[in-house]
Amino acid sequence: MYSRGNVLGSGGGADGFEVGAKRQRMLDTSSYFGGSSLLYGGPAFSSALLAQPRPFPVVRLRGLPFNCTESDVHEFFAGLDVVDVLLVHKQGRFSGEAYCVFGAPMQVDFALQKNRQNMGRRYIEVFRSKKQEYYHAVAAEVAEGKSLDREPAPSFPATKSPEKEHLEHTGVLKLRGLPFSASKRDIIEFFKESDLTHENVHIVVHSDGRATGEAYVEFRSPAESKIAMGKDKMMLGSRYIELFPSSREEAVRAAAKPK
Repeated sequence: MYSRGNVLGSGGGADGFEVGAKRQRMLDTSSYFGGSSLLYGGPAFSSALLAQPRPFPVVRLRGLPFNCTESDVHEFFAGLDVVDVLLVHKQGRFSGEAYCVFGAPMQVDFALQKNRQNMGRRYIEVFRSKKQEYYHAVAAEVAEGKSLDREPAPSFPATKSPEKEHLEHTGVLKLRGLPFSASKRDIIEFFKESDLTHENVHIVVHSDGRATGEAYVEFRSPAESKIAMGKDKMMLGSRYIELFPSSREEAVRAAAKPK
């Protein structure tokens, strides 16, 4: 099952965290975090420059729509090198806040220019943040994910959409809000009551191969997909997943349409 990472003891991963692939690349191999070969004023100047703490390129977002996905944040910061998006959850529900990490400190200044710009009908607040705040949020997500793994996943009956109950079932469900690193195996495990194979799961990706956070799943019958709708807004890792009745035609269009 997908998990953003495990908190390690002292002597573990970077700053005590084992993190996902993007986050690991960002912490370990980015030239931003390593030493610099640029010398502007001789060895003394270079040593003083390298001794200065480098600002961590992260911002905090507030006021996000509650159906916001990581892909939406990527699109909000289109043109910038987004390394990681962390959506913040509280008691299994999205809080409307997120952290976004960039590939270089100077990109934070460009990101701050998006402050109070709109995502859909909502304007989004963008704040400068710190590495410690981001790490604390990562740890909180990991802890919440582990807690939810120990307890039955909530079904959030009060938030279920009555419109979905009247939609026709064709045997195909659309999933939204998936972690970017979610695999077909994770989705099959999510629907473990159904007899699914890898051929039944279609993960939607951008033109560059990055996952969009959406997928389509084909069940054996409309009746089976209707039963699977009972998983709507249950948890996959630390994320709750939205389900929608769909069709094979919509799944084919989503696969063919460049994102």
